[in-house]
Amino acid sequence: MAKEPDPADEGNGTADSPRTPPPSPTGAGALNHAVFRVARLHRLHAAQLLRRVGLHPGQELVMMQLWDLGPQRQTDLVRVLGSDAATMTRTVKRLENAGFVRRRPCEMDGRVTIVEPTAASLALREQVERIWSDLERSTAAGLSEEEQRAAIGTLSRIADSLADAVDRCAPPD
Repeated sequence: MAKEPDPADEGNGTADSPRTPPPSPTGAGALNHAVFRVARLHRLHAAQLLRRVGLHPGQELVMMQLWDLGPQRQTDLVRVLGSDAATMTRTVKRLENAGFVRRRPCEMDGRVTIVEPTAASLALREQVERIWSDLERSTAAGLSEEEQRAAIGTLSRIADSLADAVDRCAPPD
């Protein structure tokens, strides 16, 4: 069975062609396979584009949130971006090591960490915005405006259904 390609390994010839759909283990689940394949290819292409500016998928979302809204509590970034605390801590640490963010204790509550974009990150903003425009163009290539609107509507409904399923499966508080 073929190993699922890691976006970080793209371009090295070790992964199956991105045009090869994953096999269906049961012969069912065509929608699941389509969603999985689109998500995988979208992330793979995002990784290719973001690598040019030294970012990994997900890091640009943190930066866009900080650029748009300014300094934020790390826990708020977790909530808004649908992450978990451990992943966000690693992401922020990597961005801090790259010089794109700074962490500091909250003035009102020293237990709270505030994350803010650095001046150095501002040069990155235009590049990230251009990358997202390029990714949007690649994603929508060959689709009419009407098809794009229909796809957004369908994907929104699928996301709502999956969010409901996640909520139903969540352990009780």
